[in-house]
Amino acid sequence: MIFTIFKKELIDTLRDKRTMRTMLLIPLLVFPIILTISVNVSSSFEKKASEEKITLGVWGDLSGKYIKQLKQIPKGLGEMVPRSFEDSTKLKQAIENGEIQLGLIIPKNEENLLRNKVSIPLTWLFDASEIGRQERAESYMNVISDNAESIRLKELGVDADKLHPLVPVYENCASDKKMIGQLAGGILPYIFIAFGFIGCMYPAIDLFTGEKERGTIETLLTTPVSRWQILVGKMLVIVTSGMLAASCALIGLFVSIEFLDIVKNQEILNIVHGILTPMFILSMFSLLLPLVVFFAGVMIPIAVYAKSFKEAQSIITPLNFVMVLPAMIGFFPGIELNAMTAAIPVVNIVLATKELISGTLSFGYYAISLGVMLILATLSVFVSYKQFGKESRILN
Repeated sequence: MIFTIFKKELIDTLRDKRTMRTMLLIPLLVFPIILTISVNVSSSFEKKASEEKITLGVWGDLSGKYIKQLKQIPKGLGEMVPRSFEDSTKLKQAIENGEIQLGLIIPKNEENLLRNKVSIPLTWLFDASEIGRQERAESYMNVISDNAESIRLKELGVDADKLHPLVPVYENCASDKKMIGQLAGGILPYIFIAFGFIGCMYPAIDLFTGEKERGTIETLLTTPVSRWQILVGKMLVIVTSGMLAASCALIGLFVSIEFLDIVKNQEILNIVHGILTPMFILSMFSLLLPLVVFFAGVMIPIAVYAKSFKEAQSIITPLNFVMVLPAMIGFFPGIELNAMTAAIPVVNIVLATKELISGTLSFGYYAISLGVMLILATLSVFVSYKQFGKESRILN
């Protein structure tokens, strides 16, 4: 009987174009669209910033050696046109007004400082809100600094290798898989949780509040079927919708990486392929399933209580932010899965997924996280059953 109800409600849900868009189409397209746009826009801005022809405002000697050195820099660092300023205040104003892109202040006593072998402060002015300006200033400064250091060492008769007795060598011992887990581990569960919630929302409202609006809930309750069987059948449809939405988000991510040529590094592609194994997907969905059941258990009492589709939507939609907000914990550095965080709902799923991607998930913490979500899912189902069993809620 539960399966019969499930099949009937699932068919009705699949006929709803709004639910299908939310459950399948949007999750499938969101990753390819977002990743393609973000990668292309980012690459475009970086390329534009590196190739941009800029005007360098100079307060000091425009015919000095520093400007000559900058005119000889490789074209790969970007073309530069110098412009003289007699006042440093006007130089700053020109940058603020967008007339020039970079400014360089050369001390008036530069020659005296050079003769006395004293460090010469070169002040670079730029608008940090503009992409690539600081990087351009740093690259120019590196050219000037390297030349000045080479000349100074030659004058002093010092071998550059002998000047640095210690050379630091930093080596990252973390595996590439762990690094990807730290970078992408916070984003993936956030997306899956968000789509899991959205995938549950419209079917939950339609199967309860929608039936009340259409006047078909009374007919359904008069059938010789236990109320808990009706509830379970409807809840299975809601959970299926949520899991389908999360699955489509995962498929969209895989399609983006595999077929849209977004990831250029073959080594990273091999690591991603190594992560997306059947065991990984099974473990991830085992964590996501009780969370989606919990979402369904929270939404059903609201959908039963609401008198109209609009009222139910206005209550459940803000709840989305409350449920998804803890998922942002995954973006914060330094927060790891331990006995305490494994007991915090939603946060435990994010951190466990992060560890799962990194390949460092402890079975004990996995069990705690799964156990906590199973308990919450059970409680939410019990609350839904109690609310669905009240005639005053159903027939209001």
